[in-house]
Amino acid sequence: MKTVHTAQALQHSDHHGLSARPLSLSGIDGIAKRGFDFAAAFALLCLALPLFAMIAVLIKCQDRGPVLYRQTRCGKDRRAFGCWKFRTMRTDADRMLQAVLDSDPEARAQWTENRKLTDDPRVTRLGAFLRKSSLDELPQLVNVLVGEMSLIGPRPVTFDELGLYGRDVQFYLKARPGITGLWQVSGRSRLSYDTRIAFDAAYVQDWSFAGDLRILARTLPAVLKFDGAY
Repeated sequence: MKTVHTAQALQHSDHHGLSARPLSLSGIDGIAKRGFDFAAAFALLCLALPLFAMIAVLIKCQDRGPVLYRQTRCGKDRRAFGCWKFRTMRTDADRMLQAVLDSDPEARAQWTENRKLTDDPRVTRLGAFLRKSSLDELPQLVNVLVGEMSLIGPRPVTFDELGLYGRDVQFYLKARPGITGLWQVSGRSRLSYDTRIAFDAAYVQDWSFAGDLRILARTLPAVLKFDGAY
């Protein structure tokens, strides 16, 4: 099954303009990618500050809980980092998740397979909008600025999820996780977990700077469709 998903991902990578080439995320290419990330993240942060403030006020008005949510994720070379997001869940989300998984076998199966719930009772009304629009990920520009993430790369995962990557984990660990990436512009959360892994592996294997620009250009239209995110 995973081989089929990988083949599909490689076909999609050709469709998105990524040409087959040896892995090259170090040296001059790596420096160029990091330089672009820093400059673009700095510019986007400056432009987005009013939006940051508005979202923060809305979250505070909602339940007076914390504005930001920080979760430990696995970065390049297994380096742990705190991945920032605007909080989209209730303040008791961790307790609620365990209760839902214990009482609902269907939800537990879905969580085991995809690490997501399509109808997640923990998500607030404002949080649902932030997720659909991907605005919840704006704080990750700070992660990009300090070098923990890239604008484009594999999906940032927890250390617990690394075991699900199998042999493809070698590719995940060679790149900084991205705010957007090949899987995000190819279906977002509608894709199975195995397919997302295959897309991540294909992205790293076939990386090119031109391919990054094409993915970046496709990100806004994908987000504006409000399709495949939850």
